Amino acid sequence: MSTATETIVLIGHGMVGQRFLEELADRGVTERARVIVLCEEPRPAYDRVHLTSYFSGTSPEELSMVPAGFTERHGIDLYVGDPAVAVDREARTVTSRSGKTFSYDTLVLATGSYPFVPPVPGKDATGCFVYRTIEDVLAIEEYAKNSGTGLVVGGGLLGLEAAGALKGLGLQTHIVEYNPRLMSIQVDEGGGAALRRTVEDLGLIVHTGVGGQEITTGEDGTVTGMVLSDGSTVETDLVIFSAGVRPQDQLARESGLEIGERGGVVIDERCRTSDPAVYAIGECARAVDGMVYGLVAPGYEMAATAAEAIAGAGDEGAAAFTSADTSTKLKLLGVDVASFGDAHGKADGCLDVVYSDSRSGVYKKLVIGQDGTLLGGVLVGDADSYGLLRPLTGSVPPAAPEQLVLPAGLAPPTALGPSALPDEAVICSCHNVSKGTIRAAVTDQGCATVPEVKKCTKAGTGCGSCLKVLGQLVNDELAAGGVEVDTGLCGCFSHTRQELYEIVLALRITSYRQLLDDHGRPAARGGDGCEICKPAVASIIASLAASIGANGYVLDGEQAALQDTNDHFLANLQKNGSYSVVPRVPGGEITPEKLIVIGEVARDFGLYTKITGGQRIDMFGARVDQLPMIWARLVEAGFESGHAYGKSLRTVKSCVGSTWCRYGVQDSVRMAIDLELRYRGLRSPHKLKSAVSGCARECAEAMGKDFGVIATANGWNLYVGGNGGATPRHADLLAQDLSDAELVRLIDRFLMFYIRTADRLERTSVWLERIEGGLEHVKDVVVHDSLGICDELEALMAAHIANYRDEWAETINDPDKLRRFVSFVNAPEAPDPTVRFVAERDQMKPDLTFLAGPELPVRTLEGSNAR
Repeated sequence: MSTATETIVLIGHGMVGQRFLEELADRGVTERARVIVLCEEPRPAYDRVHLTSYFSGTSPEELSMVPAGFTERHGIDLYVGDPAVAVDREARTVTSRSGKTFSYDTLVLATGSYPFVPPVPGKDATGCFVYRTIEDVLAIEEYAKNSGTGLVVGGGLLGLEAAGALKGLGLQTHIVEYNPRLMSIQVDEGGGAALRRTVEDLGLIVHTGVGGQEITTGEDGTVTGMVLSDGSTVETDLVIFSAGVRPQDQLARESGLEIGERGGVVIDERCRTSDPAVYAIGECARAVDGMVYGLVAPGYEMAATAAEAIAGAGDEGAAAFTSADTSTKLKLLGVDVASFGDAHGKADGCLDVVYSDSRSGVYKKLVIGQDGTLLGGVLVGDADSYGLLRPLTGSVPPAAPEQLVLPAGLAPPTALGPSALPDEAVICSCHNVSKGTIRAAVTDQGCATVPEVKKCTKAGTGCGSCLKVLGQLVNDELAAGGVEVDTGLCGCFSHTRQELYEIVLALRITSYRQLLDDHGRPAARGGDGCEICKPAVASIIASLAASIGANGYVLDGEQAALQDTNDHFLANLQKNGSYSVVPRVPGGEITPEKLIVIGEVARDFGLYTKITGGQRIDMFGARVDQLPMIWARLVEAGFESGHAYGKSLRTVKSCVGSTWCRYGVQDSVRMAIDLELRYRGLRSPHKLKSAVSGCARECAEAMGKDFGVIATANGWNLYVGGNGGATPRHADLLAQDLSDAELVRLIDRFLMFYIRTADRLERTSVWLERIEGGLEHVKDVVVHDSLGICDELEALMAAHIANYRDEWAETINDPDKLRRFVSFVNAPEAPDPTVRFVAERDQMKPDLTFLAGPELPVRTLEGSNAR
């Protein structure tokens, strides 16, 4: 650049390096300086934090952190696949691997870290990997195709990520951790125990308190196993080392910069090294507090600090980096894990407040000072409160500590919420954005939506753990300023889902088009709607079909165009483009004749079969054109749709009850069948699951369901608002010792009240916590009829029951409906060639190697305006 007055060379283009470039651009430095970037990897900066999402379908391109045209707009010269190999500080030059030499006025080291591989004999054998880059995961994926078992050395953050990747690739997976618990840096003993239970429940095998002693190999030099320090041997085909990282400081060492005793380039509070012309940021740097930070948020802080110093800010009042918040919130193997502040209780005289539920895998601990100050905490299994608790660290919370750890529904109402946080509380730790800054974005900068606040402040654009609190703050601030907060369902409707339900019911509106034209926002009228409101309105019309005179069949006329992919074909789409077939088996009770039919169908169509936890038999691998033929045979045998694809009742699980069990006090199987047949096909805001247990031993796990029933000697107890999954919640007792008729009547009312008042895609558990008044309000309405609507709720349910029709039975008898079940409209006889399978364990599984396809070429970029 001819106008450049100085040259800045950045060595390393990871997440922190890219952030540094953005900080330079924000300060206008790229307008006056030439910026050169030398990147070791064959691709520009990408999101290493979410590296494992590659295995769930995120492409390397989608992981990229470089906005389109960023380097061109700012005149940045980016060289990928050409790392720096030498620095001459006297001549102020950098030499790259390709032999290019660049002069610099300012040099910034963002070389990151490298994986630590313990000196285990055999560590270099074929089949040994590290887990750090996209190239690493591509190599692991390829090698895993011919592997059955994998082993991860290291049970920390990256180790669990790697274990999840191996599990997702279908390998039996072992985790070997030298410390006595998983994630020993982040969680305490109790949190580690809860995490281990959950991880083992997912099918992974955990070895703690042991290390690897030797890797054994076959005659061809490939991995066959690992001998552990306790003398045991684990047979494995693949080993991933994820035992921590070390600062990548070799280049700095060779150039004579000061290095910390345990590694890391020594920097001052402005990220300057022992050479004033050289800065170091991220995982390669050792801060003034002696720490090498392995988290992205401190790296971002260093990037901003160095950029401000280079931009020419004076030392007085300038940004300084002396230490960092190491709080973390992650989802590992589907498990929420968070820690913040003094998580291990190292402060003198501190006290612990602990809630632990080993059954649901939830563990919460708060560390409290003797004066009531919140010092830190650990959250495992349920980290929803992290966004509020972390900013409160160092202050006395506005509620008793025990209220802060109890699950929703057990804790009494408190004032704890975003409004209770002080303005100086940091909401987004990735970008160090305070509550006051967010409020100012709304009040002073005119931001009226979360996306606008994100663009203005960068809050919520990092790890995303603060987005929930961010949304609450924006709405609260708008409301406080007298601005009406838009609670509309989407851009097409200014009404909420609940209001649209009432409109449809009151005006007997039977089509989405009529609703949009008469009640949509002016700009949306005459339009086609959007992906948010179409399925939501379709669900409302289907729920009320019998009461408003609509056709509730989801593939009739306009309704078909409103459905998502699963409802569109009355089957669940799987990862390789095939579909699953799940017949209804009420209460899990099935005759031998029907079992034989399922076996014959699975055999004749080559389907993968699996018995589920909801007392169903799933059949996977059907092509879309095979679905009608499969269902024709199932319907003929007396089966009907199990609605595994719909936002409707999935299953009513049961134990064997008093008929067979010596502990049973009620006939749980009969009741489960009655309930499932009563509520089958009921469309709702989200899926519904239920269970009936024949005694208090609770073998059907009714307290983890949207509505669950447990038998007593005096009748039935009804529980509502429970769920399993990633954020499990125990159901709450709604009524007890009910007769059969009383039980059914209350369930009718509860379900229709939920369908009437819930938001789109809102489970009963979330709805029960959100709705004003919570459980007590629901009890008043459903049990005591405080609103006088119970007759109406019962009538709506009665209409649904009287008009229920099996979707698949109707479909296979209608030639017009059958026309949609083809892979290609222009070649209806041709099967989808991309749906392929391979054999495993005497069954079939998707051929994901075919799906992966050829790797996209990566272009090595050169020149002054290369991206």
